[in-house]
Amino acid sequence: MCGILAVLGCADGSQAKRFRVLELSRRLKHRGPDWSGLCQFGDNFLSHQRLAIIDPASGDQPLYNEDKSIIVTVNGEIYNHEELRKKLPNHKFRTGSDCEVIAHLYEEHGEGFVDMLDGIFSFVLLDTRDHSFIAARDAIGVTPLYIGWGLDGSIWISSEMKGINDDCEHFEIFPPGHLFSSKEGSLKRWYNPAWYTESIPSIPYDPFTLRKAFEKAVIKRLMTDVPFGVLLSGGLDSSLVAAVTIRHLAETKAAKQWGAQLHSFCVGLEGSPDLKAGKEVADYLGTVHHEFHFTVQDGIDAIEDVIYHTETYDVTTIRASTPMFLMSRKIKALGVKMVISGEGSDEIFGGYLYFHKAPNKDEFHRETCHKIKALHQYDCLRANKATSAWGLEARVPFLDKEFIDVAMSIDPESKMIQRDLGRIEKWVLRKAFDDEENPYLPKHILYRQKEQFSDGVGYSWIDGLKAHAEAHVTDRMMLNAKKIYPHNTPTTKEAYYYRMIFERFFPQNSARLTVPGGPSIACSTAKAIEWDAQWSGNLDPSGRAALGVHESAYDPQPQKIPASISTGNGAATSKKQRIIEVATPSVTIKS
Repeated sequence: MCGILAVLGCADGSQAKRFRVLELSRRLKHRGPDWSGLCQFGDNFLSHQRLAIIDPASGDQPLYNEDKSIIVTVNGEIYNHEELRKKLPNHKFRTGSDCEVIAHLYEEHGEGFVDMLDGIFSFVLLDTRDHSFIAARDAIGVTPLYIGWGLDGSIWISSEMKGINDDCEHFEIFPPGHLFSSKEGSLKRWYNPAWYTESIPSIPYDPFTLRKAFEKAVIKRLMTDVPFGVLLSGGLDSSLVAAVTIRHLAETKAAKQWGAQLHSFCVGLEGSPDLKAGKEVADYLGTVHHEFHFTVQDGIDAIEDVIYHTETYDVTTIRASTPMFLMSRKIKALGVKMVISGEGSDEIFGGYLYFHKAPNKDEFHRETCHKIKALHQYDCLRANKATSAWGLEARVPFLDKEFIDVAMSIDPESKMIQRDLGRIEKWVLRKAFDDEENPYLPKHILYRQKEQFSDGVGYSWIDGLKAHAEAHVTDRMMLNAKKIYPHNTPTTKEAYYYRMIFERFFPQNSARLTVPGGPSIACSTAKAIEWDAQWSGNLDPSGRAALGVHESAYDPQPQKIPASISTGNGAATSKKQRIIEVATPSVTIKS
């Protein structure tokens, strides 16, 4: 993933302003360590930090049309760029970059071309002919983007908050599936799929159609001119990604360049569920498997860096981002620049364990719609920023536009968990790849219970985080939490600890407003908590908080440490009492 920063209409085209833009752009250099570019047109600046995946030799940005009247800076991958080039026979391309097609499509179709793009992207395009510009973000928000406003009337757009937070009076998340036009001065949604209205679909489940749609989504993402691999936790989603990749890799351009031997990567604490399952799947598929171990202390030591890079104080996201952040550094050290990952499946198919309690298919479907719409603040943010921190790109085939259309058109009755019929979570996906004649995966892997990523790397990871926070956040601090942090007030010591670090890096009110809040059970929305009365007293984003569902669920009535035994710094709490508290609900997200 690359980093983009654009400053538009700042009424200052001075050299000093150019240097300031360069300085801010360098804050994004981790995203694109391969090249830095800046184009200035009057008081407009478009900068780019490049991670070279396609056409490393000539695809440096910003990019232009033939006469350089259209300038564009892009973060992303356009998987159908070759097909689109063929539809532009009268245009001359300067590079082999997949992103250059954006400048020519705009020249040909104006602002209405965005829906023609099949891929993930955030871009800013400047039309020097009339000094207008547009900015857009991909359908689901796989790539991050922020927009801000300066006191001088300028508009700032950046891949990460750290590029604009010090110079904008106000900034916010640029919403996924939207386009900003300077001519209209407002945002409008360009992505309008049928599922977005949350109306209940009725198309019968067809396992073959679903399988083919996913295979197509994976094959698209094998477009690369650099070494790549797959993240393999041994869970259903990452295992299917690896299995499909193995089947189709030999026929790709990437295989001709780098060989048909697929590399896979897994991270976890010593003896964790993911390490065991990941190795088993790797052995079955025949990948070159790389297993990375970390300790709880390694993770705790990285927390500040993780919060700086992910730009969030959400407990769920930080818990899962930390192992991914540590793993990404190791992967990049091996010379790999791109990985394919399994984010998005749980949102589309209702894979989180709390979906076992969905009361009917209508609520099941609406919850999946809400989860997909929020992905850009959770799993997409984690997968992108935790990897981009080390100049590594993560691609997510489950969030392919066409695949989502197919999966979200299925009658949700088929997605419902029905234990009496042997249907566990994500049954429709498991069934689609349950091929007796030519198996994709071993049966017990294909039907393995869902583990959220921060659970699967080792249950003691979250327990260790909670113990660390307990030692650094006092009861007295928690009593004043509402006064110190009136917005999204932290309700646990772990949340308070993360919030303190976040506020140190991003003290602006606009920054804290970019992070979602509200109660959650096993990664649910607040609405889904109503599905089970028992959950309201056991709120935690961990999969193990889904009482009566997870095989290693928490004690439904965990012991509480009496407030009276604390001295204010936790010193008077006995070791046994601390262990009891640490063993209460933990964990987070997915792999």
